[in-house]
Amino acid sequence: MSEVSIIKPIYQQIAIDVASRIASGEFAVGERIHGRSTLAGQYNVSPETIRRAIIILEDVGIVEVAQGSGITVKSRDGAFKFIEKFKSKDSMTSIKKNMENILNEKRKLEDSLTSYVDMLIDYSERFKNSNPFAPMEIEIPKESKLLGKTVAETNFWQNTGATIIGIRREGTLILSPGPYVAFNAGDIYVMIGEESSYERVKNFIKE
Repeated sequence: MSEVSIIKPIYQQIAIDVASRIASGEFAVGERIHGRSTLAGQYNVSPETIRRAIIILEDVGIVEVAQGSGITVKSRDGAFKFIEKFKSKDSMTSIKKNMENILNEKRKLEDSLTSYVDMLIDYSERFKNSNPFAPMEIEIPKESKLLGKTVAETNFWQNTGATIIGIRREGTLILSPGPYVAFNAGDIYVMIGEESSYERVKNFIKE
């Protein structure tokens, strides 16, 4: 997914800039700011764009607009709050974009790992006679004594000599599930181990 740049409308950018000038003290509370035409010249935009920017500031109580009196600064604290509000929005946007990027990378890694597991299983099936650590897949039966217990609780590796590298569960491959995953009926466990481990696993899950 390509990164999308989010650009604020020009009148909103101007509103933030004017608020910043008020917050910095360039425009003091009670001071009359230049008229719309003068501001339009400063920002190189139309008076209508300035009007929309000032409406935003007026709506949140930062300035006051009176017919014949122009634009008067009303609240410096309001300017600070206004600026912080937009900083928070930008920060949230940045967090969301970073999360999307991380999730995309995670999906790519999972797809890659899944592909390698499938390749490993296929390779081992073709060359199982020369491979001392062959992958195996075993489904957990409904009557297994392991149901509801975790890998750690059953001392799975100590009892079978097989290392669990994945679980196929309801169409999803869970990679490196760890010692605290519980055995569920119908799960297909993907493991590696010596050939003798296969029989030990079969016996262990059915005892």
